[in-house]
Amino acid sequence: MFAEKKKNTSEYSKLPNHIGLTSKVKGDITSEEDFRIDGYFEGNLTTTKKIVLGEKGVMKGNVKCGNAEVLGKISGDLIVENLLSIKASASIDGSVKIGKLAIEPGAVFNATCEMKGSAKPNGTQKNK
Repeated sequence: MFAEKKKNTSEYSKLPNHIGLTSKVKGDITSEEDFRIDGYFEGNLTTTKKIVLGEKGVMKGNVKCGNAEVLGKISGDLIVENLLSIKASASIDGSVKIGKLAIEPGAVFNATCEMKGSAKPNGTQKNK
């Protein structure tokens, strides 16, 4: 009489993992989904997708991801395969390896930075 409705698991996979404003998490996280941090996270975070660090978010540790948008404070090593977008409210201290970089005026960027694919070995450029 009553048909049982199956939940579509793909609708849940569209939602990012989230560490809320009042949450404090310590440990290592590996995920295949987007991740948003508005609270405090200490540890290593790895995902092939995007990480968003909210304006009140604080991260201490190493991050490896596909893309990242930083509005909060991060201290550690970042490896971003594609685009690292640093907003005006952001503060980054550490080492950064990226594909592309966008920094808004007002952001604090105290990091060594290596951009993949940007440098050509000596002797490969032609003089015109």
